[in-house]
Amino acid sequence: EFEALVAAELNDAGDEVEVIGMCVQLEAEAATIEDPAERAEMLEGLGLGEGALFRTVRSAYHLLGLRTFLTTGEKESRAWTFVAGSTAPVCAGRIHTDFQRGFIKAEVIDWQELLRLGSWSKARDVGKLRVEGKDYIVADGDVMEFRFNV
Repeated sequence: EFEALVAAELNDAGDEVEVIGMCVQLEAEAATIEDPAERAEMLEGLGLGEGALFRTVRSAYHLLGLRTFLTTGEKESRAWTFVAGSTAPVCAGRIHTDFQRGFIKAEVIDWQELLRLGSWSKARDVGKLRVEGKDYIVADGDVMEFRFNV
């Protein structure tokens, strides 16, 4: 209720302000719980959802205009931060400048779709990978594999 009151007071600021309510004492207690599942259960049981830290980070990303794309392979999956509105070559450059300089194309799929399908090869087999070029505006949550030549 207090959060809604503060948000209403700051309403004139529009999208430039986000209000995040938190009980620091409860968050501190939750932080002492080592088991992530137990910690999540405690926060959920108190109606705090994922906790203030994650809400704060998500809000900061939003307010700064930042988004995340992902890469995945046999050895690791990784998240990369980029500025909203960036093209595929610019995002490729976040990994290595050679990727941007020699960008040819990117194979792209939304992370939720990839998770549903279970693997990159399955996504390719069923035709769910999109081939995008230099003008593609990368979306938050895209999983990408870049083709380049330097």
